[in-house]
Amino acid sequence: MKRRILVPGLTAALAAIALTACGPAEVTIVAELGEGAEAQPLNAVEVELLPFDRDQVFDSLAIAAPRPEPQIPPELLAAQEEIAQARNAWRDAETDWAVLRDTLQKLETALEGLNVRERRYQDLFLVWEGLEPDYQAADRAMTSRFEEFTALQDAAIDQMDSWNFVMDDWAQEAFAEVDLVFEAKMDASGLDIVTDTTEAAGDARLQVAPGNYWVHARYELPTEELYWNVPITVVRGEPLVVRLTRENAESRPIF
Repeated sequence: MKRRILVPGLTAALAAIALTACGPAEVTIVAELGEGAEAQPLNAVEVELLPFDRDQVFDSLAIAAPRPEPQIPPELLAAQEEIAQARNAWRDAETDWAVLRDTLQKLETALEGLNVRERRYQDLFLVWEGLEPDYQAADRAMTSRFEEFTALQDAAIDQMDSWNFVMDDWAQEAFAEVDLVFEAKMDASGLDIVTDTTEAAGDARLQVAPGNYWVHARYELPTEELYWNVPITVVRGEPLVVRLTRENAESRPIF
């Protein structure tokens, strides 16, 4: 009769090796806008790793839909572009106003600590006096730009609401079976959908089984949605970093 001899610690080591061989891999998602030192991390973005291409699923369902997908009216796209330009003009005017406001406040603080007879007081007061008309003009410009922006937005809101109603009605019919298709795709892959949310630094760390995935996320800006559906391959023992930026996002208009 043969007897197995277990070397002390060998059992634990073999178990650790086996666990590593079949364990998950780490995928780090970094969501940010901009580059380098000026990059803005995107916090609280929900990130999904799906073991199938969700875009392909929606495209197939759209083709098979009883009705063709509604197309965005050209006049609505033009209105949105005009609104976006008006918003940018208002924001620029607001920035100019804020710079002058802060400068005047600093001058006023400095003047409060000086004697009115001092030469420095008189010099600073002349600067303050010269900037005050600019500040008033900037305030009027900011108000005017804001009124232009809100007027354009109000004029288009009914048309936007109407378009959203038409699109939602079509999508409910066309994509009624999407959950069933997702489940079938997931079963066929043998992998799970893994979800996490980015933290303040714009990153999310997920533990997933090796395989092919698509990284899906969305981030809303004032006039557009950044949409990601990035294919990746996760390999056991090889940590992977995936960056979600404007460059690899699809820009979708928001109405």
